[in-house]
Amino acid sequence: MKITDIRFARLSVPLITPFKTALRSVSNIDDLVVLVETDEGVTGYGSAPSTPVITGDTHGSMLFIIENIIKPQLVGMPVDELQAIVSKIQKSAVSNTSAKAAVEIAVYDLWAKSLNAPLNTLLGGGPATLKTDVTISVNPVNEMVADSERAITDGFDVLKIKIGNDIAQDIERVKAIYEVIKDRAIIRLDVNQGWTAKQTVYAVNQLENAGVELELIEQPVKSHDIDGMRFVTQRVNTPVMADESAFSPRQVIELLETGAADIINIKLMKTGGLSNALKIADIASSYQAECMIGCMLEGSIGVAAAAHLASARSQVINKIDLDGPALGKFDPVQGGATFNKSLIELGRGPGLGIESIEGLQPLVNGVWQ
Repeated sequence: MKITDIRFARLSVPLITPFKTALRSVSNIDDLVVLVETDEGVTGYGSAPSTPVITGDTHGSMLFIIENIIKPQLVGMPVDELQAIVSKIQKSAVSNTSAKAAVEIAVYDLWAKSLNAPLNTLLGGGPATLKTDVTISVNPVNEMVADSERAITDGFDVLKIKIGNDIAQDIERVKAIYEVIKDRAIIRLDVNQGWTAKQTVYAVNQLENAGVELELIEQPVKSHDIDGMRFVTQRVNTPVMADESAFSPRQVIELLETGAADIINIKLMKTGGLSNALKIADIASSYQAECMIGCMLEGSIGVAAAAHLASARSQVINKIDLDGPALGKFDPVQGGATFNKSLIELGRGPGLGIESIEGLQPLVNGVWQ
C-alpha cells in the first residue's frame, strides 16, 4: 500500500455554548481535515484546528505547508515505512506543529488499517472506554457555578475551570465553584498563561488556605517563563502542569529536569502528531511524572487519535481532557470514537475506526465546495 495523494476538506460543528478562555472566545469547532489516499483505495483521516494564538497555525498556513512541502515528500512512500514517513513529516519545516499533526494522524490511521487493527492496540493496547473531564469556560461567577452544576448533572466528576483574566475575580470564581461542588467533583484550574509567577503563588496560597482542594493548576504563567514556572512549583502544594511551555520532547526534558513542572499536558497539535507525543509520554515515565492528554477545541478525528494514545499509555490514562467533541451540538463522524458526555468509546475498527464523515466541504481547485 503506497501513498498516492493528500486531499483536504473543511468540517464545522457549532458549539452548544461559546468556549471562552483567557486567550480567546470560540463559537464553532472548525477543523481542516486531511485525507491521505493510497493505491489500494484506503484513506487515512487526520485533522487540525486553527490555533494562531497557541501554535501559530491557521488553516491557510497548514494548507500551504502540507500541499507544497509535506505532500511531495510522501507521495509514493509505502505505508508500512511508518518511521521513515514520520521522519520526513517532522523534518519538513520548523514549527507548523498542527500541520504536521494532521498528516501524522492520517498516516497512523492508514498504518493501523494496513495491519487491520485498532490504533491503540498497535500503540501498546489498552481499554476501549475512557473518561474525560469537561471544560468550564471563563464567565461571571454565577454563570460558572451554574455551568459546573450542569456538568455534574450530566455525569462529569472532573471539571477543568478556565480562569486567568482577573486574579481577584478568579479567586472568587474558584471559591464559589468549590463551595457548591467540592464533595462531587475534582477541580483542575487552567490559567492559560494569565498570571505572573508571584500572582500565581498568591492566588494558590489564598485558595489552599481557604481549604480549596485542587488536583492541579495548568500553565499559570507565560509559555517562555520557565523560571516563573519553577518559582511557582517550589512554593505551592498544588501540582503544576505545563501546557503551552511543553511542545517538544526537549522542552519536556528541561521542565522535568529543572523541576519547573510536576505534570505535562500532551496535545497532538503542539507535538506535531503522535510520534513526539509518544516520546513525551515515555520521557515523563522515565522521570516518574504524570501526563495529561489534552486537545485544542477540535473535532472527533484528531481527538480520537489522542484518545487511542491515552488508552495505550498508563502515565496518561488517569488524566484525560478530551471534551472537545462533546462540546459540539453533534458529531459528524461515524464509526470512530464516540463522545458521550464524560465517556469516550474508541472505535474498534482498524485504525481510528472512522467509516464516514458527514458535512465535509472538499477543497477542489482551490475552492471549498
